[in-house]
Amino acid sequence: MLVGVIGKPNVGKSTFFSAATLREVAIADFPFTTIKPNVGVAYLRTQCVHQEMGVVDNPRNSSCVNGTRLIPVKLVDVAGLVEGAAQGRGLGNQFLDEIRQADALIHVVDASGSTDAEGRKVPPGSHDPLKDIEMVEREFDLWVLGIIRRDWEKTSKLAEQSAAKITASLAARLTGLAVDEKEIELVMAQLHLKPEKPTEWSDSDLQKFATHLRERSKPSLIAANKADLPSAMENIERLRVTGRRVIPCASEAELLLRRAAERGFLSYTPGDET
Repeated sequence: MLVGVIGKPNVGKSTFFSAATLREVAIADFPFTTIKPNVGVAYLRTQCVHQEMGVVDNPRNSSCVNGTRLIPVKLVDVAGLVEGAAQGRGLGNQFLDEIRQADALIHVVDASGSTDAEGRKVPPGSHDPLKDIEMVEREFDLWVLGIIRRDWEKTSKLAEQSAAKITASLAARLTGLAVDEKEIELVMAQLHLKPEKPTEWSDSDLQKFATHLRERSKPSLIAANKADLPSAMENIERLRVTGRRVIPCASEAELLLRRAAERGFLSYTPGDET
């Protein structure tokens, strides 16, 4: 499984990545510290059932630490996304190309509101992290929409004239995003789009299709970083009201704990509450 770590610049993505993987990566308090993607392995934590089932635990593709099963997951940390990325601004095209094969996304945001839309430092609480989430989602959707729109008039007419399945054509076009025909069919049904009449799909239909396809094929959660700062709590509650899955985190503190445990200064399994 491949999970992409995304977000605008300077929200702590690389610190989050380093805390999750213990890989040494460039970390700095300014935008675009990350240029090339960082790749590493993190671990999904779940309860190991060997004690409950009364069996000897000998996992092949994971590990068991004090009754906790750690399942490996590949993470890729990419450059920050800014407004206009879908049109190539910043490192937009590179970012989107590097994240296209991800099975899921972890969207890191600065919950403290201490960085502006470009990732520059501002007083804590003065910037709205919800705007950052909406921007990143919008840019991703616009990128997908651009792929769909490419020769759309010709493709849709040809599909109707030849009685070919538009789903097959879209699946071929979107194969680089790890999107399959079944997902396309499900989104079309959800939006009540007629597969036999793609020429009747409006521009609004195509925009909604791109958004719903991203939501289905790239499920995501919000890592509300810098949750240990006073200005973060109110923002975290506001983000939760939107219906998104929001997980508060403090990447710098987590990285310190993991490095200390690595050196034997304390006993800590990632995800411990205390």
